[in-house]
Amino acid sequence: MIQKTDSLSEDVQKVRQIPIVHTLLEVVCRTTGLGFAAIARVTGDRWIACSVRDEIAFGVKEGGELRVETTICNEIRVSRKPVVIDDMAFDGKYSDHPAFRKYGFQSYISVPIVLKNGTFFGTLCALDPKPARLRNSQTLGLFMLFADLISFHLHSVDEIQNRNRAIGILNRRVAGTVEEDRQYHYISDHNLSEPLRKLRLFSSLIAGTANNGDTEKTKTLATRINAFAEQFGVMMKDVSDYPRLTDRGYFYEELRLGELMADVAVQLREFIHEKQGTIDVIDLPAAAGIRFHLEHLFHRLIHNALKFSRPGVPALIQISSYRLWGDELQDIFPANPAAEYVEIIVDDNGRGIEPMELDKIGHLFSQPDHEVTRQGYGRGLAYCRKIVRFHGGFITVKSTVGQGSTFTVFLPVNPAPVYNSRAWA
Repeated sequence: MIQKTDSLSEDVQKVRQIPIVHTLLEVVCRTTGLGFAAIARVTGDRWIACSVRDEIAFGVKEGGELRVETTICNEIRVSRKPVVIDDMAFDGKYSDHPAFRKYGFQSYISVPIVLKNGTFFGTLCALDPKPARLRNSQTLGLFMLFADLISFHLHSVDEIQNRNRAIGILNRRVAGTVEEDRQYHYISDHNLSEPLRKLRLFSSLIAGTANNGDTEKTKTLATRINAFAEQFGVMMKDVSDYPRLTDRGYFYEELRLGELMADVAVQLREFIHEKQGTIDVIDLPAAAGIRFHLEHLFHRLIHNALKFSRPGVPALIQISSYRLWGDELQDIFPANPAAEYVEIIVDDNGRGIEPMELDKIGHLFSQPDHEVTRQGYGRGLAYCRKIVRFHGGFITVKSTVGQGSTFTVFLPVNPAPVYNSRAWA
């Protein structure tokens, strides 16, 4: 016998969440006179005990395993029919079975547990080293009833988990909306009012310099006023465009990300030439998404990488990707129900971001410093965050000042447009 845990442990936990299983197994032993009863998760290569009642020191505990090829439950998995044996020594079909020789039991009964969707889950089984009278309608009927009851409860556990997951998604969506509302209030209270205050201030100053005939100072103030007006116009456009990112008028399609990146590179061709830049794209897969959104996302990321390149250093942007699924997702995104993700890495050799500013990245109208704010850095990454979040993914950033930044975008291969609390990690 071997003892181990793996990805099937979730199914074991589901059975343990059913409050009646221990009572059910006790009833099985008391009714049949058998000393060992178990609910087992059975696959083509695994037999795992989910719940056990052992009065004969058989030796299998909850979470323990038997080699599936040595169990009769394996045949039940294939046939989906119950097996009932009063005395193994006189059973014409199973008397030579490895289970009899290995475990030494004489009486045995097992019925399949089939989920509501038709999937085979495992068995409800019981055995004893002594013969027993099991071949009767009452005993088989009891086991079939209990197996159906287990199936019903497993379905209920799944429904509860799905409901909790949906509630969690809704809560995260509400939290995201509340955060955006907070940022909009901050915009109205501070960010938009600040350019207006400066416009009023410099307008009054320019009136004074004009009366004094100071032409040069008038020109300087006029230039400042024009810059603040331009900044205010950009802010107003961003405020107007930001809510429309999640309009429902868009549709999902399969996108070849390599072709999408090529389109973005064409759009930025002049800027790439100006920065003496190189964009190195490595094996990007296809993924489902909204073309307008994802093109906007990578346009922003690449544009920022070019904009904040180091003076005198040719910009180098490397874009690569990986597919993630199963155990690879556990440490990255364990709560998401999506079966497969694509990880897209945008790595640059630019100026980098100060550690104290990383927490602000992705907030609408965050202001790391004057130059960054003037050029729209925070606002651009706020757009990126919202796009990724709408696709059910998240985005991370690592940066070293003077060496560059790495933005990593995780997108589900088959996305649903939901908000995700880890949209910016």
